[in-house]
Amino acid sequence: MLQQDRTEQRLALRLAELRLGKGWSLEELAEITGISRASLSRIERGETSPTAALLNKLCAAYGLTMSRLLSDVEENAIQHLRPEQQLLWTDAENGFERRSLSPPASAFRAELVEARLRAGARIEYDTPPLPGLEQHIWMLAGVLEITMNEQRWRLAAGDCLRFHLFGRSSFHAPEGTAHYALVVCRP
Repeated sequence: MLQQDRTEQRLALRLAELRLGKGWSLEELAEITGISRASLSRIERGETSPTAALLNKLCAAYGLTMSRLLSDVEENAIQHLRPEQQLLWTDAENGFERRSLSPPASAFRAELVEARLRAGARIEYDTPPLPGLEQHIWMLAGVLEITMNEQRWRLAAGDCLRFHLFGRSSFHAPEGTAHYALVVCRP
């Protein structure tokens, strides 16, 4: 739990740094993202952790993938990461757990993420952090329903889906926990 608390505090600090680096006030960021000024303030002070959907909106405003943002808060960038060194981020409100197995690094174009979405949970994103971002999802267990604009897929264990992310998207675990690996390739 202590590592999770340190990660949340570093995330809060990094989000504040990004906003200040853009020269934006909380009001301006609220207008850009549609997130209330009060929520943004609580997030930047580390009083609350952003949900996956809110974090996605912030990433879109800053032109970062969620993995890139979360890698910015890692304490040390190393090549061989043991499980206890892999950054774990949890969106308890939406039942989403994201472990950065192979985080973004300047010398590599891809990153590997392990994700779990609790049974019945749904995460909706208004916009991708970077339009056209290449992603590959490999289902390890459970069922995951993915919607991207008008396209829909139902993935079961062993299925793999690759796509370029555009527009609105949602991820839903209709039956049990959806456990999957995600590869994100930066341009």
